[in-house]
Amino acid sequence: MPLLLMIFSCEKKEMQIPHEIDLFAQERREGKAYIMSVQECFDASDLVVSTAGIKLVDSSTGRGRSFFIYKINSGEILKSTRDSVLGFPFQMVSAQRLKLKNEPIYVYLKKLQGYRFIAEEKKLKYQWLKGASVYTVKEEN
Repeated sequence: MPLLLMIFSCEKKEMQIPHEIDLFAQERREGKAYIMSVQECFDASDLVVSTAGIKLVDSSTGRGRSFFIYKINSGEILKSTRDSVLGFPFQMVSAQRLKLKNEPIYVYLKKLQGYRFIAEEKKLKYQWLKGASVYTVKEEN
């Protein structure tokens, strides 16, 4: 008799445990990164530059967390929330290697956060906007 009661009480407890429900199952896309549109990049940036004069000058590949330093030699400032005057050339940092093209591109930048050890040495003020893609100038028009 006590054995029978234990079996029934265990079955009741199993039935009372709520099943896990994933409320965000439709929104989750495994293995796909979100890429911002041109307008989203522009709105989220502190500085937007249109340039054909950008090149990779340094990287930390193989030395801890990877980052890439790019030099922008010249360009046209399309948006600035921080600096009213920006001198060219200047350098910026990116956590990912950019797929540069041989055409003018939009450079979407945010105020530098982190990288304090290299920021002073390399005179860095800006970093690539996370989630932004490399867009050519003629793609948007």
